Amino acid sequence: MNAAQSWEISTDAQWAKNASKSENFEFKDGLATPLKEKAEFTSVIKKFAEKKAIKPIAIEQSSSWLNWTKVPNVGPKNANDAPVFLSVKDKDYWMFARYGGGAVNKMEVAILRLEEKVCMRKMSSEEGDKQIAALRAKGNENDGKKGGGVAAKDPRQTNGSGGEELGLGGYHAWHSTDMQNWRHHGPVSNYKSRWMTTAEYKDGKFYLYYDNPNDQDPHLIIDSDLTDGKMGNDIGLVFADPSKGSDNAVIRGADGKFHFIYEDWSPLNASKQAWDSPLAGHAISDDGIKDWKILPPAIDLRTKPTGKVLEYKHPHQFPAMLKYNEHLPKQDAFGDWASILIGDRYYLFADYDPASNKKGGKGMSAAWFTSESLDQPFTLCGNIGHGHPDPDITFAEGQFYLITQFNEDFTSPGPWVDGVQGRAGVDTDNDGKIDQWTEWQSVKESYDHKPGYAKHVVKTPAVIDTKLLPKGYGFQFEIRVTAANGADAKPLLDKVTIGFE
Repeated sequence: MNAAQSWEISTDAQWAKNASKSENFEFKDGLATPLKEKAEFTSVIKKFAEKKAIKPIAIEQSSSWLNWTKVPNVGPKNANDAPVFLSVKDKDYWMFARYGGGAVNKMEVAILRLEEKVCMRKMSSEEGDKQIAALRAKGNENDGKKGGGVAAKDPRQTNGSGGEELGLGGYHAWHSTDMQNWRHHGPVSNYKSRWMTTAEYKDGKFYLYYDNPNDQDPHLIIDSDLTDGKMGNDIGLVFADPSKGSDNAVIRGADGKFHFIYEDWSPLNASKQAWDSPLAGHAISDDGIKDWKILPPAIDLRTKPTGKVLEYKHPHQFPAMLKYNEHLPKQDAFGDWASILIGDRYYLFADYDPASNKKGGKGMSAAWFTSESLDQPFTLCGNIGHGHPDPDITFAEGQFYLITQFNEDFTSPGPWVDGVQGRAGVDTDNDGKIDQWTEWQSVKESYDHKPGYAKHVVKTPAVIDTKLLPKGYGFQFEIRVTAANGADAKPLLDKVTIGFE
C-alpha cells in the first residue's frame, strides 16, 4: 500500500507522535500497555488535501498469548502418558495416549516389561516377539471382556468397536465431538511404537510419528481408519536425527510441506535436563515420509561452547554413550515440541527446564514461542503450569486447548485479549474538526478451523468497522481498553493500521 494512502502506528515514537490524548497508557517496546484497569487513546486527525474514504481500522495486539485458564484434565480418565492431539475439523477431535484402565492395561503392562528386556538387550527381539504373541493369545483366551469396562469407569466414555480389541503395548485413540465425551477406539500402535510423539493429518490419512528407541529417530505409522482397533501401515524410520534427540513436533506449514521441530541434543548432557535442549532442530519433507532436509535451527539458546566433547549414557539407545559439545554456563532447555499456525503466525509449545532448576521435573513448566515464519527465529513468550508437561496444542469448540500430562490442562480464547473498544470519526467539511463518529464497537479477533488442515487456524482480524462513514478530509480514531483487575493478561496494543482510498 502506498505510504500516502495508509496510516500505521507500531513503534514507541509513532504511538507518542500520533496521540492527541492518552490516559493510562505506557508506550514501551512497541506496545501501548494499559497501566490501570481503564485506559484511553485518542489519535491526532489524519488530514488530506482531497476527500478520501477510510477503510476498516485494523488493530493488532501483542503475540505473547498470555491469557490461559487452568482447567481439569480435558481428555478421558484412562488416557495416560504424553497426549497427542489432532483437531481434524469442527466436531472431529482425536486424542492419542497410553491406555490406563481395565484388562487392556494389564496386558500392556506385561507387554511393556518384555519390551524393556528387549530394549536393554536382556532378551533377543525374536524371543520378545514370541513371548508377546503368546501373552496376547492367552489374553484372548482368558479375557472375555477384552478392552471393555471403559464406560463403567467414566460416564463420559464409551467403547467403539475397535475399543474391544486388546492393546498392543502402545498408544490408543479416543474420539470426541464436544471435547467432553469420549469414544475409545482401541490401539493405533504397538509396543515397538509405544513412544508416540506427534501427529498430522492430510487427505484422510493420519500420520502418527513415534520414536524408536525412546528419544531417537522419528518413525511413522500411516492410518486411514482409527476406529478399527488395529495398527495402520508401519512405515518405520523416516528421519535419522543426527543429534540423537527427538520428541519432535510435526506441522504442515503454509507451504503445504511437513516440518519437524525436534530436540537437538548436541550442545548438552540431556540426561541432566529432562532430556530437553536449548537447541531445536528444523527439518522439512514434501510428504512427511522421505527426503528430509535439515534447515537452520528454529530455536537456538545455546550458551558459550567450551570446546570439550563429552559423553553421557542413555538408558535406551545403543550405543548407550552419547557425545555432546559442552556449553557453559548451564542452559535453559526445551523439548517435547508441539506446534500450531494461527493466521500467519506460528506457535511452538514445549517442556521448559530452566537452567536455575534444581528440582528435576518439579521445577519444570510448559513454555511457548512464536514467529511469523518457520524459517525465522522464534521468540519466547511465557510459561505456565508445574511439572513435566509433554504438551500438545489444538483448537476445538471455538477455543484453544493446551493439553499436558500434568494433573491439569489449560484453555484460552486465543492470543487476542478481550477488553478493547474503538470508534472512528471523519471531518467532512475540512475545518479540522470531526463531524461524524461511528458507534463504539467491541473489537476482537476470531478464529476458525482451516479446511483440510488439523493444525491451521484461520484468523479474522480485529477491526473498527468504518463502512458507514462518508468520505472526508480528515480522520481520527479512539480506543478504550478495560484490563481486568488482577488478570495475568492485559490487552497490549501492538499496531494500528488504516488504509484510505
